[in-house]
Amino acid sequence: MDDWHGPGRPKQADPLGGEWERHRPAVFGVAYRLLGSVADAEDVTQDVWLRAAGADLGAVGDLRAWLVTVAARRSYDILKSARVRRESYVGPWLPEPLLTGPDASQPVLVDESVSSAMLLIMEELSPPERVAFVLHDVFGLEFGRIAEVLGVSVPGARQLASRARRRVASAKQSTPRASKAERERVLRVFRAAYEAGDLAGLVRLLHPDAVYVTDGGGKASAARKLIRGGVRVAEVMVRTGRLWRPDRIEFAEVGGELALVFHRDGRVLSVDTVQITDGLISAYRRVMNPDKLARV
Repeated sequence: MDDWHGPGRPKQADPLGGEWERHRPAVFGVAYRLLGSVADAEDVTQDVWLRAAGADLGAVGDLRAWLVTVAARRSYDILKSARVRRESYVGPWLPEPLLTGPDASQPVLVDESVSSAMLLIMEELSPPERVAFVLHDVFGLEFGRIAEVLGVSVPGARQLASRARRRVASAKQSTPRASKAERERVLRVFRAAYEAGDLAGLVRLLHPDAVYVTDGGGKASAARKLIRGGVRVAEVMVRTGRLWRPDRIEFAEVGGELALVFHRDGRVLSVDTVQITDGLISAYRRVMNPDKLARV
């Protein structure tokens, strides 16, 4: 394939002589990790393509690093303005679901840093910290390039990455990642209990201190505050199930982890990801904003 083919994009010749397809997953990947938005990441990817098409790349020694740096610089500009948009967002904000695995519409570099839990951890970092962490710890860029993106000194870039790394490690330690097998087991039992409207069964699966987060963005009926407590969350889920009456609940890989996709009448109602602690669901995150479901 020799074109950039994001949804709705026209086919275009490859300005990099066949190299674009090899590096596009990294370009899209850095933008998505920084922004938590598939739509914004696709726009950044197109911007990078256009920049590459008009640049003299003959003197570029490391094309991947050059493309990732251009993507990071554009994403950094968006990220700073995104913080302002987050403040006016209606209700809780969750990352836009990114389909990975066999359902992915385009190649994606998958690791822990694209999971919903990690994106929310990185959301707590300052924009410079997030850029430094993603570029160095995920994509392996040298601090000289990172310093250029952020407009800081090399020691300053190194310090930002170090500070971000400590904060991420601390957050991960308090929320250890469940194994793939455990996640599948819990979600299968959860789906059966949800479909049956089994309140007691849901309570048994939810951590006593479970939190339920719904992202409707003011465009779908969703709780605008977090709901806390396993029993309370189970009660809300049973009530929601009766109101929604989904005709299909299927499994999909989202951000490298198993998730649930709720359907009714041929459209996606929500994409749900979970955080599992000691075999119980400690956080249930439901994306309902239709703008964030358009690409699912």
